[in-house]
Amino acid sequence: MLLKKLPLLAALFAATAAFSSSSQASERTRDQINDGWKFALGHATDKQKDFGHGLGYFSYLAKTGFGDGAASPSFDDRAWREISIPHDWAVEAEFSPDASYSHGFKAIGPGFPESSVGWYRRELDISEDDLGKRIRIEFDGIYRDAAVFVNGFFVGQEPSGFVSQSYDITEYLNYGGKNVVAVRADAYMEEGWYYEGAGIYRHAYLLKTAPVHVARYGTYVTTEVEKNKAAVSVETKVANDSDSAATVSVFQSILDNKGKEVAKAESLSIEVGAGKSGVVSQDLMLKKPKLWDLDSPNLYTMLTQVKDSEGELIDEYRTSFGVRTIRFDPNEGFFLNGRSVKLKGSNNHQDHAGVGAAMSDAMQDFRIKALKDMGSNAYRVSHHHASPALLESCDRLGMLVIDETRLMGINEYHFDQLEHLILRDRNHPSVIVWSVGNEEWGIEGNIFGARIAKRMQDFVHRLDPTRVVTAAVSGGWGGISSTIEAFGVNYIKHGDVDQQHEDYPDQIIIGTEETTTQQTRGIYFEDAALAHQHPKENGSSGGNAELGWKFYDERDYTAGVFFWTGFDYRGEPTPYEWPAVLSQFGILDNCGFPKDGYYYLKSWWSDEPVLHIFPHWNWPGKEGETIEVRAHSNYEEVELFVNGESQGRKEMPHNGHLAWDVEYAPGELLAKGYTDGKVVAEKRVRTTGESAAFALEPDRSEIKANGQDISVITLSVLDERGDVVPTADDLAFFTIEGPGEIIGVGNGNPSSLEPDQYNESVEKIKVGEWVGPKASITDQPVVFETTFDSPELEKGQSARMLLNPVGKDLKLTLNGKLLDNALFDEAVPVESLDLKASGNVLKMEAMPFDEWGAREDVQTLSPLAFAITTPAEQYKRKAFNGLAQIIVQSTGEAGEIVLKAEGEGLEAVSLIISAH
Repeated sequence: MLLKKLPLLAALFAATAAFSSSSQASERTRDQINDGWKFALGHATDKQKDFGHGLGYFSYLAKTGFGDGAASPSFDDRAWREISIPHDWAVEAEFSPDASYSHGFKAIGPGFPESSVGWYRRELDISEDDLGKRIRIEFDGIYRDAAVFVNGFFVGQEPSGFVSQSYDITEYLNYGGKNVVAVRADAYMEEGWYYEGAGIYRHAYLLKTAPVHVARYGTYVTTEVEKNKAAVSVETKVANDSDSAATVSVFQSILDNKGKEVAKAESLSIEVGAGKSGVVSQDLMLKKPKLWDLDSPNLYTMLTQVKDSEGELIDEYRTSFGVRTIRFDPNEGFFLNGRSVKLKGSNNHQDHAGVGAAMSDAMQDFRIKALKDMGSNAYRVSHHHASPALLESCDRLGMLVIDETRLMGINEYHFDQLEHLILRDRNHPSVIVWSVGNEEWGIEGNIFGARIAKRMQDFVHRLDPTRVVTAAVSGGWGGISSTIEAFGVNYIKHGDVDQQHEDYPDQIIIGTEETTTQQTRGIYFEDAALAHQHPKENGSSGGNAELGWKFYDERDYTAGVFFWTGFDYRGEPTPYEWPAVLSQFGILDNCGFPKDGYYYLKSWWSDEPVLHIFPHWNWPGKEGETIEVRAHSNYEEVELFVNGESQGRKEMPHNGHLAWDVEYAPGELLAKGYTDGKVVAEKRVRTTGESAAFALEPDRSEIKANGQDISVITLSVLDERGDVVPTADDLAFFTIEGPGEIIGVGNGNPSSLEPDQYNESVEKIKVGEWVGPKASITDQPVVFETTFDSPELEKGQSARMLLNPVGKDLKLTLNGKLLDNALFDEAVPVESLDLKASGNVLKMEAMPFDEWGAREDVQTLSPLAFAITTPAEQYKRKAFNGLAQIIVQSTGEAGEIVLKAEGEGLEAVSLIISAH
């Protein structure tokens, strides 16, 4: 399908209309454009295999609007896969022992050029009524080195995979016509040393505003709390993208969580010059504010309205914020709303079983809730700009955040990223600390680190003086640690924290990383061949969760600790190599299933009663051997029974655990928890029978019918009594009916090489030899003729014929029969064509196109091709130690979603999820 490139005259008209409409009323809209994308893998080193991008005589860097190959609006993407974003193609990639250890052995990067570049294309419908508005396309995150094109115009490129992008595309658009966005993401080079995903893995938006509007990240809200009132200040940056000066009035009001106005400010007028911006500062008084806190994360909205000199509303901008106080004291730690709060945190990468980096808003909520259920109150974003959706989740659910930039430095590249981070995130009440770096081994212990950290810290304070700045340091103390105001300690084994406090008494100290109790979920004896490890007394970074928590809890001057990590993640499978593809640092595995260490921390971090004993009690062949049984609990005393015989009643030490050495015999472990000498809780662990049935348990049985909401479902393998079989690895097959789809599966096994996703594939098969005429030839006929056989299809496959015109005034025949040129706009199912098994003849006769760009495109297109679609395999997954996970997403319609799990020799089970 060949489209005309945007004529220069039309572009000039659009620009003129936009600049001459500064007084036109215009309502701001910011619409998600997550649906309707097409995707295909390109190539990192071969331009021909990269859809011919960069092969044109004029590149997009040579001539404006000359994006070629898949960047051209006329490119034929009918053989590409239809997808929605967020999308992570790395999670779809195969495993390979030759791939990157740090990125989970996914076949992306050096050695895998054919799977390291991804292309995305989408059409935009822009109304004629939008003429006069400013229009931008925005991406929350694309991994990585993403080049963006609109109608063949190159609009920008962002090398980092974590920085949000926003591009003005006003002058490039066809108003009332068709528009094509193309994105090329190149994941060949890694930014981090951990799994990072690949592609448009966060949300995308289309933003429309009046020419005079609140600028991007244009408000800054601060609060000061005094008894029963809060003084709220807001700075508003107004941008004027018109061709004349404009005088506007700025109005501010505060809305509560029900949309009721609870405070307002006097309006202020400002004159903003053409092409410039201005800042307005206003104050409001909020009476009896509901404070944002961990268990009551109350949010307000600052409603900013901009009106022109006639009093007409031209822009409306909403800023979510919370009223709270934060304070760090170098001797007493952290205070939230005036009370001492120990930070009980974890570090986390953006990666989850089944979906990789492409986590929906509901998945962000699922993970934050899992951490809060443990008693955690803090989250360190490691080690890059957070997803906006993550911070919104932390705001809504009450989780404190250390927000971190990607790379230390003092040049434009570094400061642009740092400024973007702070301007974007400084209104989030969850954010309490800015981090300017992590374990920069080349500089952290020397004068270069001291200088760079000081310069970045000063830069941050100019943009936001309300929060402290940290940098996380591991082995190199004495450089960054001498100048940073909040010293981030990565692992207490690296230095003397007490001495640091004595030497720098005014410095805040935060445990930014500390070792968890490394373990494979449900494993109690090491099996290095499978990368399965028992609970480590001394993890790869030294120590364990108990030692780390005791250290920080005993020192009031420390603000708290962030364990490495909350969840397991792909890559860094220390201390193992292939076939280990997951880290095992997590308190929870990469599905979010708790490990034993989870219950240790929950015992001392939460107010909920906890009684947890381990290991499981299925040990055939170990009869008569001694096995240590441990208890994590916050009851005063715990007594252990083995097959009804008491093994002793013991007092639970503060921040500790209990253990008994017992002789193994099949049967039952029973733990009793005592408070004030009375039994108040019991916990049983029984030797189970063989696998007999599956069970399905959703985190939510009702979801929104919006095409994005999800239910995270746990599959358990049960014996005949209904107990989870703790060693089961049965294979489950899944089917789904109704308005939902499975988008990923997992099980937490660190050496599982099973696919997390099963997707349909589309292969494009070119037919006939074609070398297009040179673009300089304008007066000679263009002819394409080929003889071909009907495609041979395997069971379940389907084929569509794709035709691309080689010129204008085209005559198309198939087996001597004249065909309608409308076929060029379709992907024609082969069964609707009168094809012979072999010997079909297709012929095109035309004259060269009028436009240079169109004639150049003809050189690289395929006049005839078939798109062969292979349907996705049925979803399946082995259980790992009795559990697996299925993620089901709404397809956008209301109704009942029925998920069924079945396996050989096991009782099948069905689950109903309601989409409203």
